[in-house]
Amino acid sequence: MNGREMILDRIKADCEQRIKAVKDNTAQQIAEIKEQAQSQADKNSAEIARRAGEKVKQINASSKSRAELETRNAVLRRKRKEIDITLDAILEYILALDDAQYFKFIYELASKLSVNEGEIYLNKRDLKRLPSDFSAQLEKSGVKASVSKTAVDICGGFILKSGDIEENMEISAVINSKRDGIEDIINRELFCE
Repeated sequence: MNGREMILDRIKADCEQRIKAVKDNTAQQIAEIKEQAQSQADKNSAEIARRAGEKVKQINASSKSRAELETRNAVLRRKRKEIDITLDAILEYILALDDAQYFKFIYELASKLSVNEGEIYLNKRDLKRLPSDFSAQLEKSGVKASVSKTAVDICGGFILKSGDIEENMEISAVINSKRDGIEDIINRELFCE
């Protein structure tokens, strides 16, 4: 082997050593970069999973709240319907009373009036079945009123006019004016509240 070949062998050996060192260094850097990338990916993944978990909790809480609200509203609608049915039944019951009981109810309504004289208006059906002692019984209830021959368009009960004052004792109006109290009773009896 001559000097030139020895120099070339030496250069070749140095190049191979440098190439090996660069490859080793590159492999180490690649491993470090992979490790850092994996670590960052794990952190990002954990953060994404945490945020997703929070979002799922929020969605579940919101869904539960909506479901509870819908349930509560459905129950309230059902209660309202049952109360309306009951109030309609009360009205129908009163209107279906026999004449004696019905007019006894009318006298009781009259006893609650703040105005105690004037002209009383009834519907056509009540005018036809008016008891002969109606005015006397009305007076016993505390109201001195003449009965108008003009029928009014009400389902039952009466309207008392005294000058500018008008007392509406139509049965449906009386029931509506007492609705809150009646609802409380119905809620206690039907819904145990």
